Amino acid sequence: MNDLRRRLSEVKTTRWIRFAVVSLLFILFVIWIGNPWLGLIWLLLADIYITGYINWTWWKKSKDKTVRRVMGWVDAIVYALVLVYIIFAFIGQNYQIPSSSLEKSLLVGDYLWVNKTLYGPRVPQTPLHFPLAQHTLPVVNTKSYIERPQLDYHRLPGLRSIRRGDIVVFNYPQGDTVALKIQNPDYYQICAELRRNGISDPAGYIRSNPAQFGEVVWRPVDRRENYVKRAVGLPGERLKIVSDRIFIDGKEIAEPEEVQYNWLIPVSAPVDPVKWKEIGVRADDFGSGPIEHPTAGFKFYDVPLTAAMKKQVEEWPEVIAPLIRESESGLYDLGGMWPLGADYGWTRPDMGEFWIPKRGATLHLTPGNLPLYERAIRVYEGNDLRVDPDGAIFINGKRTDYYTFKMDYYWMMGDNRDRSADSRYWGLVPEDHIVGSPVFVLVSFDQDRGWTEGKIRFNRILRDANPDVSAGKWK
Repeated sequence: MNDLRRRLSEVKTTRWIRFAVVSLLFILFVIWIGNPWLGLIWLLLADIYITGYINWTWWKKSKDKTVRRVMGWVDAIVYALVLVYIIFAFIGQNYQIPSSSLEKSLLVGDYLWVNKTLYGPRVPQTPLHFPLAQHTLPVVNTKSYIERPQLDYHRLPGLRSIRRGDIVVFNYPQGDTVALKIQNPDYYQICAELRRNGISDPAGYIRSNPAQFGEVVWRPVDRRENYVKRAVGLPGERLKIVSDRIFIDGKEIAEPEEVQYNWLIPVSAPVDPVKWKEIGVRADDFGSGPIEHPTAGFKFYDVPLTAAMKKQVEEWPEVIAPLIRESESGLYDLGGMWPLGADYGWTRPDMGEFWIPKRGATLHLTPGNLPLYERAIRVYEGNDLRVDPDGAIFINGKRTDYYTFKMDYYWMMGDNRDRSADSRYWGLVPEDHIVGSPVFVLVSFDQDRGWTEGKIRFNRILRDANPDVSAGKWK
């Protein structure tokens, strides 16, 4: 106690003032986060500013210049990482568009700034993680996080809720279990395919074939892959899809202005790649040339087009017949839709009506609708769900025909409808997976062009990443 009194008496008034300000800000932060255990960190702040039992700046008094120089860099890097951690966790972060699922609204090569305050910052559920890597450290190829502790889901107050048409960044719902060598299709889609091929224990088969599938790992919610799609269905609504037209509560909703569908384009000769690029078709889409129709005897391209692009293509001299919608061509399997393993007869352009769960709403469960909500009840909301052979449903050991949902859920789709792996394939997105919404494009690089050929898309820098919503085109 005498030593403590001596230390307190030696603290200058200005340092007491700084400590008081820092303490006030920290207490407000703990109240905002809503986790009182974080208050224990205040003891470290007290030692740093007041008591000094731990010699935090020992290196500054070292006679070794190398030690001072190295520790100076370490000190600066630690402070920078802490700042980045706070910004990325509670304010926003950059995000790269890796796929074409939202073309032409967002392009492959766009780097976005994602606002996490719009829907409310999500308190890190895996607090011990490296802030500059989602789940894997580059070079060393190891996990960028420590799984324990895992905090309960908690979201701070936001500016507004998700609206229809919002482009949303979220953690991939089926990304909890990952076969590292094959991540598309995902682990659960692989399991479903193996079952269709007669393998009764797909999980065991995958684990026993690491050369083909790689190591199987589990990832926490906030360390799963980031996806970006457009919010189409909101909590409490009923949604169905008929011939690619989306109906909410029985009313057809508008499509994004830049929505794309794939069209079969019959041609008499290969189309110059320059023509494709001029109208905005990526090299990955038009490929190396036309392909042979298996029965009709003509060659064709199969590419995604907006309505405006389709009109241009129809005027090309190489086009010899009317364009055919890919989904109507009969050449492709349109099945394999959500929910995996259920036989609803749904296809990519046609899905029957279903209800999107809303927090606090109670659903009457039946053998007919249980496949739609089983994963939400069991995995996303952490319940023990069992179905007896006679169809009786047990949740946490209690027989019941009703369930009250703990979270809101969303239906997410891409604008590039025939090339988007979205909710049609993997289902509902729980609110605890929501990251934020992109607000503008930081910079954009065209992967099909060189540095001297317009690789940097200057016209997209600082462009609104959600223009349809900003213009009020979605209701």
